[in-house]
Amino acid sequence: MRLSVVLPTYNRLGQLQQVLAGLRQQTVSADSFEVVVVSDGSSDGTNEYLSTVKTPFKLTPVLQENAGVATARNNGIQTAQGELILFIDDDVVPTPQLIEQHLQGHSADNIVVLGPMLTPPNYAMKPWVAWEQAMLMKQYQDMLDGKWAPTARQFYTGNTSLGRQHLIDAGGFDPAFRRAEDVELAYRLEDMGLKFVFNYDAVGYHFADRSFRSWAAIPYAYGRNDVIFTQRKGQSWLLPTIWTEFHGRHPIIRNLAKACLDREKLSQLTIYLLRQMANAGHFMENQSLPRMAYSGIFNLRHYQGVADELGGRQLFFAGVREKR
Repeated sequence: MRLSVVLPTYNRLGQLQQVLAGLRQQTVSADSFEVVVVSDGSSDGTNEYLSTVKTPFKLTPVLQENAGVATARNNGIQTAQGELILFIDDDVVPTPQLIEQHLQGHSADNIVVLGPMLTPPNYAMKPWVAWEQAMLMKQYQDMLDGKWAPTARQFYTGNTSLGRQHLIDAGGFDPAFRRAEDVELAYRLEDMGLKFVFNYDAVGYHFADRSFRSWAAIPYAYGRNDVIFTQRKGQSWLLPTIWTEFHGRHPIIRNLAKACLDREKLSQLTIYLLRQMANAGHFMENQSLPRMAYSGIFNLRHYQGVADELGGRQLFFAGVREKR
């Protein structure tokens, strides 16, 4: 078995069915890959569906109590039999050439292939999710244009592949993290000497859907984890990079952070006003206003996460001043 698709899922039966339908249409033969679906405590009929569904490829269901996506992927890795592991999320529908493109990308043993998660045609995303997707597309374009090379920070497990043995040698995903567990693993893989390669032709379509509250929680968790990765995971470069990037942010972003960090009521009011600004922009068909508003919210939540994990705004801005 050359490749195993590891697909964690939680209460997304309809989307899971779309992903499996996409895997049925692959340009490689069905006996050249397997699919390991890990149900992370699903209660929506997913487990029953997996016990009866018929597929042209080998499908192995793994059922676990709800323990998070890191544990789900680790269990998938242990069950998989392929030399390569291709991670796909349950909201990323593969195009027919996805597996073929991932296989072609592994010309050497030390390669991690990153595939894009593109916006599906005729799919209406919530506006804050659409902003996030637009930022992701900008990253893809920058890599295609050669502005910068792919790094561990682009390791998104919605569509990426690497050698199974590398994952085992790295110790797999850390279940202590419910967010950024993929990037934390990628930092360890990078330290092991693996090279990250972007293949734009390994396309999956990302049917992303999350509430505003869930969306706003993501940058906050990433901010806290950036501090943890720096202080406890040996990534000493990470916080200095954040301070340097802070100086490169738009003055509005920097001033929002200076005004709002550790000031909960003001921060909540600011986020509310920024959402109203985004709504007004959509109403007036002015795309720059939502872009600015969601960028402000995302950065403010990220920097608040950093500040909280460090111990407050004073320590946050002390770090910023050190990189001036």
